[in-house]
Amino acid sequence: MKQAAQMSYGRTAVDTVADFLFDEISTLRLLPGAKISEADVAAQFGVSRQPVRDAFSRLANMDLLLIRPQRATEVRRFSSAAIEKSRYLRRAVDLDVLRRAASLCDKAGGDRLDACIAKQQIACDAGDYATFGKHDYDFHKTLCEIAGVPFAFDIISEEKAKVDRLCLLSLSKEARMPELIEDHLLIATMVKTGQAEKAAEAGAMHLSRLDITIDTIKVRNPDYFEDES
Repeated sequence: MKQAAQMSYGRTAVDTVADFLFDEISTLRLLPGAKISEADVAAQFGVSRQPVRDAFSRLANMDLLLIRPQRATEVRRFSSAAIEKSRYLRRAVDLDVLRRAASLCDKAGGDRLDACIAKQQIACDAGDYATFGKHDYDFHKTLCEIAGVPFAFDIISEEKAKVDRLCLLSLSKEARMPELIEDHLLIATMVKTGQAEKAAEAGAMHLSRLDITIDTIKVRNPDYFEDES
């Protein structure tokens, strides 16, 4: 693992440790199946084992760590069943958001969507997938706000985070950025022109792009899946 982050004012040790480990796992510096020691993490941060234990529990609740009695904690492998459930939930929320956004979007909302996509294009031109990912989240958050259901982004981002590691495992992740921008442009166009069902269709097509990625990774790295190895 990279060097531990320093404690920040106003944040608990649990927050700091949990955020650090979340970043390590979500960026694949800690790969699926990697062992992780409570004692080692506590020493790394200079804290007692209790906040580390609480941080581990928080990440386990997010399906990112697997904690078993008398056995080493490890970074959770992907579960095909959990991925299917997560994607089903996200699809249901996402498509409802798009329909609502298409019925409520005004010029200001359209301008915000255009600004999100412009930032994505800059990141794409620079080959910066990490920054592109941040602007991708901003795009979906903006859609939720336009739709009048900002709380829906909590669900979308939580479910999206569960599969983002799969996207990073894709060898073509940088090459996919133009394709994803095209998807976002189509979604934004349908939303701005009030075409609710076409916006939902564009959103469904956008979400389906992960299918090939999942199938490819299962073939290349079956040991990353707890129900495939």
